[in-house]
Amino acid sequence: MLNVAVIGAGNISDSHLRAYLDAPDEVRIVALADLTLERADAKREAFALADARSYADLQEMFAAEDLDLVSITTPPSAHRPVAVQALEAGIHVIVEKPMAPSLEDCDAMLAAQRRSGKLLSVIAQNRFRDEMMGLKAVLDSGKLGSISHTRIASEWWRGLSYYDLWWRGTWASEGGGCTLNHAIHHVDLALWLLGSPQAVAAMMTNAQHHNAEVEDLSVAILQYGRGLAELTSSVVHHGQQQEIVVQGEHARVSQPWSVRAETAQPNGFPTADGDTALMAELDAVAEALPPLEHTGHAGQLRDVIAAIRDGRDPLITGEDGRRAIELVTAIYAAVIERRTIDLPLPADDPYYRAGTLEARAPHFFEKTASVASQDGGITVGA
Repeated sequence: MLNVAVIGAGNISDSHLRAYLDAPDEVRIVALADLTLERADAKREAFALADARSYADLQEMFAAEDLDLVSITTPPSAHRPVAVQALEAGIHVIVEKPMAPSLEDCDAMLAAQRRSGKLLSVIAQNRFRDEMMGLKAVLDSGKLGSISHTRIASEWWRGLSYYDLWWRGTWASEGGGCTLNHAIHHVDLALWLLGSPQAVAAMMTNAQHHNAEVEDLSVAILQYGRGLAELTSSVVHHGQQQEIVVQGEHARVSQPWSVRAETAQPNGFPTADGDTALMAELDAVAEALPPLEHTGHAGQLRDVIAAIRDGRDPLITGEDGRRAIELVTAIYAAVIERRTIDLPLPADDPYYRAGTLEARAPHFFEKTASVASQDGGITVGA
């Protein structure tokens, strides 16, 4: 039985608490921490955690509790110091996305993880979905042939008040806008499905949120050998319809699930029916996978718990979290410098360091409100 604590009592902590409560045979929640003790108390009461204790001071919590694992659900700017502190206390760590605002921060966290010998995982819960596992299986089968083009739509919508929360809407506290904090889900999926690109070009803007410094829309082009991928990151798209469409040499597959394989007439134009045999074969690959027992946060946290128990790496590691930050950083660098950015980014690149984005990124607007908390739940897209 693992003793766990959740650090940060904002909305996303609910997903971690529910996932842990779903595994009572594996873990017990013994503590919650937040800068504001009252918020930790309120979260503890909301989840009926009568045996858990609330803390406003991490050192006090680490000294008082016999912790095996912590979930870090603080704003991104706090991920590095909190994760390093927990790892150095000999505690396994799972940290919410994004891993950190800079590669320098990520590497400090990874260094602490190596020194401690403990586990470090970064939330990428969308890998733990049946439809994504099916898409991954089809791509890994090689049946599509070489990949020509991928279109990734990370399209969300947020109202103006979204950026009134104290830590959102500035480069210093949020680390970026929708590219870092919303599309990070799809950035991770792109890296998982396609691997790392060779180069990145991009543009970004703030189209609809005049109360935030950061971008609310970006479009990036990723180079993969002879193929290209385009990534739209947005909080201005009504309907929140996320989509991944992969065009291969022999067929197209997409999520939400759809498959099409063209065949050519003598003149090169497509036939009416296409390659029905290949389409059936691709459907069969996706359908052959057994359904996941646990999905989303519950699936990932179950894997982390099993990794601790079995002494193995989790399916999503700190290195995976770093790769996502590297790609987002390259997108920001491509926009700000108005040039194509080659990957990987070396440690002597100015965009590797913490503070470069804050110093160089445009302030599309100035943040105009800062509230301590907001009512309302988290809604996700289609």
